[in-house]
Amino acid sequence: MSSPPATTTAPAAHADRRTVDTVVFDLGGVLVDWDPRYLYRTLFDDEAAMERFLAEVCTPDWNLAQDAGRPWAEAVAVLSAQYPHHAGHIAAYRTRWLETLRGPIQPTVDLLAQLRGRGVRLYALTNWSQETFPLARERFDFLDWFQGIVVSGEEKLIKPDPQIFQRFIQRYAIEPARTLYIDDSSRNVAAAEALGMHGWHFRGADALRAHMCSLGLPV
Repeated sequence: MSSPPATTTAPAAHADRRTVDTVVFDLGGVLVDWDPRYLYRTLFDDEAAMERFLAEVCTPDWNLAQDAGRPWAEAVAVLSAQYPHHAGHIAAYRTRWLETLRGPIQPTVDLLAQLRGRGVRLYALTNWSQETFPLARERFDFLDWFQGIVVSGEEKLIKPDPQIFQRFIQRYAIEPARTLYIDDSSRNVAAAEALGMHGWHFRGADALRAHMCSLGLPV
């Protein structure tokens, strides 16, 4: 009943989907619910004032420099000298860092558990300070499920720099064509795709599960 082209091409397409046997997760925003607002809402009475502080003082770029390996003591000292009236709030970013974590993103952790149970190769590649990542490891047992984790702060490289992806690929003998990379940043996904990985811009566990099924992953 099928036309000859459909009969001959469908099995090949199915076989291609089944070749994905390795999954690489970003952590923050995918498996871990992290946001500095969880801390700073306890320190500011005014939401608008808090947003100004996070946009103008403890900015995302300032935090990203720690993810790239800058020591927290240096980061806090330099910024506190620049904004002495905010010194207490700046210091809290480090001393109360655990309060920026709300907890696991459980639906995605459940997917991770299913993949682990089916023997899928699992890795993580994350932008994270080398000083605070050990605190996350103590809190989240599922971080021990990965066969390897590359932390930007330890490498002194941050996504989407292709070098950190290349280092990850070489360290763990990753075959990009057989690998799904998941991240909540479209720029990071594009960087992974440029190196031959299957990329997925994370927007929720349900859509991710459907995409994994389309690739033949056992979820």
